Amino acid sequence: MRERIGRVSRKTKETDITLSINLDGQGKNQIDTGIPFFDHMLDGFARHGLFDLEVSVKGDVEVDSHHTIEDTGIVLGQAVAEALGDKKGIRRYGYFILPMDETLALGAVDLSGRPFLNFQAEFTVPRLGDMDTEMVREFFYAVSYSAAMNLHLKILDAGNNHHMAEALFKAFGKALDMAVSEEPRIKDVWSTKGSL
Repeated sequence: MRERIGRVSRKTKETDITLSINLDGQGKNQIDTGIPFFDHMLDGFARHGLFDLEVSVKGDVEVDSHHTIEDTGIVLGQAVAEALGDKKGIRRYGYFILPMDETLALGAVDLSGRPFLNFQAEFTVPRLGDMDTEMVREFFYAVSYSAAMNLHLKILDAGNNHHMAEALFKAFGKALDMAVSEEPRIKDVWSTKGSL
């Protein structure tokens, strides 16, 4: 089995990001985005998706959290796409319903080569730590479009806003882990088109 690791660096006037992801990892991670709550969310994604993830971001957090979080989403999506390569032999689809105390979140992924985000979650506070809650959607939008995946994330039962955000990140990790996992019965790309 080939090594499925994506490494991407991206530097703009707003952010300087270096990121690597191993799709066949153990959930080990080193994350420093300058936004502790966002670090916590990425830790949950990596740990529960069993991805080894290293993220280093220097962003203009003195402005707000927007550029750092959105650009990290772009880079993560690019790294996932790089790690997947031609997508031969993967399950392609993944889904998970994740409970977190009173909160229930659904995550579903199709590594189709077509970007789309369906995001349904209503937060009742503007911020969680130093992270604007509206940036949860913006992060997943950036990931879905830069990785060219269909991504559906929904809060089925709402509650504590911290639990809602964390459940979404973990559900995404679990669903993506299923989608990128290898299917031994499939040797080619799982598509009637012959490519993804």
